[in-house]
Amino acid sequence: MRRDAKVDANQAEIVEALRDVGCIVEHLHMIGRGCPDILVGRHGYNYLLEIKSEKGALTPAEAEWHGLWRGQVTIVRTIDEALDAVGAFPF
Repeated sequence: MRRDAKVDANQAEIVEALRDVGCIVEHLHMIGRGCPDILVGRHGYNYLLEIKSEKGALTPAEAEWHGLWRGQVTIVRTIDEALDAVGAFPF
């Protein structure tokens, strides 16, 4: 039996900040098996973001998923990193 996917404490605030700048956010963390935490849509582009705490590391399943994925996936730890990853960093 698979255990529930863990959500990092900063995920809610990062998702809120992304939505505040007009992004669409779909939660993926419940898929498990190393899949990134969120899918973000902005201005016709899609972004896969793995949200980690300040000192959080990838789990073995996440590291494997990231290694096999042939597209982009970005690890973010802060609101600023998330906004930058989707090209929405406020200047």
